Amino acid sequence: MLGTIYALLFYVATLILVIGVGRKIWKYAVTPAPLKIPVPPAPTTRLGVVVRLFWEVVFFRSLFKSNKWIWAFGWTFHMALWAVLIRHLRYFIENVPFLIRIEQPVGSYAGFAMVAGLLGLWARRFLVNRVRYITSPSDHLMLALLVAIGITGLSMRFASRTDIVAVKSYMLGLLRFRIGDLPTDPNLLLHLALVITLMIVFPISKLLHVPGVFFSPSRNQVDNAREKRHLAPWAAKLEK
Repeated sequence: MLGTIYALLFYVATLILVIGVGRKIWKYAVTPAPLKIPVPPAPTTRLGVVVRLFWEVVFFRSLFKSNKWIWAFGWTFHMALWAVLIRHLRYFIENVPFLIRIEQPVGSYAGFAMVAGLLGLWARRFLVNRVRYITSPSDHLMLALLVAIGITGLSMRFASRTDIVAVKSYMLGLLRFRIGDLPTDPNLLLHLALVITLMIVFPISKLLHVPGVFFSPSRNQVDNAREKRHLAPWAAKLEK
């Protein structure tokens, strides 16, 4: 019974996540950019834009130049999150590839770095006056949700271990639309419930800056205003 309830919740949450994020990305893609507004120093070629986005997405270059300690917490959290997500791929793959197997120890301890980064970013919401002024209750709730996911995950790894073989069997069954038995470990059930909650609220939260950065005109535009006139598609139609 418990396995069926969580299975239905996972299916609904996945549907909301995929449709919600897909709809938002489509909205980003069709929103016109009537002005040429790349933030200087800006690249003058498409390849330069790709390189700029790479440095922005992987190393948070603009944040590094703006504020070093916020960059440290933010970059630590995001890189650790990637390591944790890669580690979790083993629960959805029958024969785990070698690269994912050797990443397991890194992903395990990356959970501590992820929580530390989140706590640093959360402390900023209290300690910096101008940030505290613009912080809404939803910001605190999202950070609390992410921290709780990290702590419950770490507790299953280092405190009260759960049956990971049974968990993997259950997850593989969900991918094949076969609902199996889910372990009744309280930490596991809470962890999964928090993950489901995150999946549901993700499309309507500020966490959508993840795909949004690729559609930012100040980052994805070529600095060629002198060589080529910039016209949004709707403006070009009006000129015809």
